[in-house]
Amino acid sequence: MNAPHGPETDWQSPKSASLGMFNSDAKARFAQCYPETPHLLRHGLDRHPLLEIEALADLAERLSEESVEYNRGDLPIGIDDKPGATGLSIGETIRSVHDANSWAVLKNVEQVPAYNGLLIDLLGDVQSEIEAATGRMLTPQAYVFISSPSAVTPYHFDPEHNILLQVSGSKVMTQFPAGNPRFAPDTTHESYHTGGPRELSWQEGFREQGLPFALGPGDAVYVPVMAPHYVQNGPDSSISLSITWRSEWSYRESDARAFNHLMRKRGLTPQATARWPANNKAKAYAYRALRKIGLNAKS
Repeated sequence: MNAPHGPETDWQSPKSASLGMFNSDAKARFAQCYPETPHLLRHGLDRHPLLEIEALADLAERLSEESVEYNRGDLPIGIDDKPGATGLSIGETIRSVHDANSWAVLKNVEQVPAYNGLLIDLLGDVQSEIEAATGRMLTPQAYVFISSPSAVTPYHFDPEHNILLQVSGSKVMTQFPAGNPRFAPDTTHESYHTGGPRELSWQEGFREQGLPFALGPGDAVYVPVMAPHYVQNGPDSSISLSITWRSEWSYRESDARAFNHLMRKRGLTPQATARWPANNKAKAYAYRALRKIGLNAKS
């Protein structure tokens, strides 16, 4: 979602901030599956006033251009580059989303205090389960997705641990195994972690190997770090909230991929990075040392 090398900000939420957005069954399921197994959860967010259409349109018009992305919704699963715009403003897109044939995302809404409070409530609910497995939560962020009927979010991956909560409408997210080079080659990972696109090359033969998760209001799905996925919206317009965080493990994975890119540019064939619980520490620290002296994977 965001640039792979964002600030490694510590999570500072007090446990008392939680409003019980996830019940005990959901938290037990999450603890069993996190961080490597995608799975469904139930949440108690419901139709929150901050996530109503008019509130989101007002928010979008106040956010900076860098915090807003929107484009056509009638896209194929696989695309080679960013899709084109619709000609509407972001406010018009959201207010008319049912008919706008669009897909929009409001990025880093935690920069607005009210939305940061909502993020704190949600992540505070699963903080202990997260930190028991992957240590301190780093760089907590939130994104809101507003989609027209039948809109497609093309095949891509993201560097964060992610829970996507469906608020209104329905959609199906289809995920593929994280770290499997069949669905995203090592060179594609390396390109992404050195500034390349997050969109992935799609092959129709992938479809039958994906794991679909049908989401309606009150449903949520966990997406592991760098798990390829695409999303097909249902017959009505849709609002979803994505809450994300990083871990030291995920940052090491990013930096180890960048180190491999640097080695590949020098004619070597590096071994692929390992998935959790392997820590990729040696390559990550080597790359961080090289960054400090001004030599990075773009050099």
